[in-house]
Amino acid sequence: MDPNYREDFGDAAVKPPSRNDTLLFWACFMSIVATAFGFVVRTQIIDDWGRQFNLNETQKGDIFGVGLWPFSISIVLFSLIIDKIGYGTAMAFAFLCHVGSAILTIMTPQLAGGDPEKAFWLLYAGTFIVALGNGTVEAVANPVVANLFPREKTKYLNMLHAGWPGGLVLGGLIALSMGSFDWRYKVALLFLPAVGYAVLMLGRKFPVSERVTAGVSFKSMCREVGVLGAALIVGLIVRQLGTVFAWPDMIQLAIWAVLTIAYGAYVGFAPGQPMFLFLMIIMIPLATTELGTDSWMSSLMEPAMQEGLGISGAWVLVYTSLIMLILRFFAGPIVHKLSPLGLLSVSAAIAAIGLFSLSKASGLSILAAATLYGFGKSFFWPTMLGVAAEQFPKGGALTLNTLGGVGMLAVGVLGAPFLGSIQDSKTDIDLLAREPALHAQVIDNTPKFSVFGKYKALDTKKVDALPAEPKKLVNEIKDGARKNALAVVSILPCIMLVCYLILIGYFRTKGGYKPQILISEKEEALLMTGGAVGPADL
Repeated sequence: MDPNYREDFGDAAVKPPSRNDTLLFWACFMSIVATAFGFVVRTQIIDDWGRQFNLNETQKGDIFGVGLWPFSISIVLFSLIIDKIGYGTAMAFAFLCHVGSAILTIMTPQLAGGDPEKAFWLLYAGTFIVALGNGTVEAVANPVVANLFPREKTKYLNMLHAGWPGGLVLGGLIALSMGSFDWRYKVALLFLPAVGYAVLMLGRKFPVSERVTAGVSFKSMCREVGVLGAALIVGLIVRQLGTVFAWPDMIQLAIWAVLTIAYGAYVGFAPGQPMFLFLMIIMIPLATTELGTDSWMSSLMEPAMQEGLGISGAWVLVYTSLIMLILRFFAGPIVHKLSPLGLLSVSAAIAAIGLFSLSKASGLSILAAATLYGFGKSFFWPTMLGVAAEQFPKGGALTLNTLGGVGMLAVGVLGAPFLGSIQDSKTDIDLLAREPALHAQVIDNTPKFSVFGKYKALDTKKVDALPAEPKKLVNEIKDGARKNALAVVSILPCIMLVCYLILIGYFRTKGGYKPQILISEKEEALLMTGGAVGPADL
């Protein structure tokens, strides 16, 4: 055998990447790091925003949410046009979003002029823009890496997405080291990886899509998602936009119906691949388990970490992200040993135990529980993308990125606000039961609404103005509500485990899990008609 090749899977020879491909991989990696920088900084400064602009927990949840759901809009839209406009054009848009959002967020205090409502919407807008950039990054990075390494997709997608925990660790450590610095300096950290990936992208030659190379048509790609897949993701997008812009339910339903029917007509009302639709459903609890929880992790663990260890709750997120970084870089042998679905099943079980343990942990036991959670969540996102890439190569960038889009959209629309709603509702109920007079004093009775309906929340300024003893009681109840949220979320990976076991059972009836090899439509037609496939057809 040629010494420049190696055998990783069966008899498939895998050629080492060229210098261009290596630099392009690291450019994609750095772009994922940039998405993580914005995320981890936001988790550390959200309480600063709450104090400065009088944000309640549900408003914080809305900001966390808008940092996630617009991702799905850009990742899906760019997946539809990425082969036409080119990867480089899309990455230029992502860079402008990252830089522009940081500037807008930094200028919020000046632009708001002391108006809390205006400040909330400025922070919301800045976070919305960065989320659009994040979705564009993944619309490019996922298919680029899958096309660079077509025989090792799951391995290299895990390595690519090691950039996420890598960015959480690096950005988190830098932000923590800045201590009580003005939060605007921490927001400015986003400029570092954004400039880094922009420089690495310059002069790079992007690969041609595996789908395009095989001659699979655009319509065939869309048929893999199908009308049912489109109905799900369009429904989530329209619901979120309807919540933001206060569209009546009938308007939302009409927009959803028109877009879904139009897509369905284009693909001949093909329903989509059943297994892909099942994966889309699984992504909803998966994304909430990982990203929804991580959005709140610093805030949720702050009381227990301060009381038990005397350090910031942000260290839990940094620590679990370090575990993810290490494990994702060594995903190849683990995936080969367990198979992608076996790895996902084990991860779901460990994550459920870890989250429930975190809800009960105190002192040093927090470290043990966080270790379990870190191990559990490490392989979720990239391995699911790997399964989609290996099982639905005809779907190209669309199936790969629609899966990620559904996950990010679901956690933005449902997951992060859900965690905030759990806390506000639990605090409201427990405080009313224990101290009705104090409840009447500090609960803001102004009607508030979220995707989960009407709710009541603490007025943070009234709480801060309380005497020491009643203030301590309110904070104890609030802290208990935060830990209760983790216990509730631990149910989600249990649901995922059942789903993965169903998939494992299905593949066993088919002779085991095997990646699908993409062939051209001409080859497929010849095979379907019993014709021979010769060299001229390849």
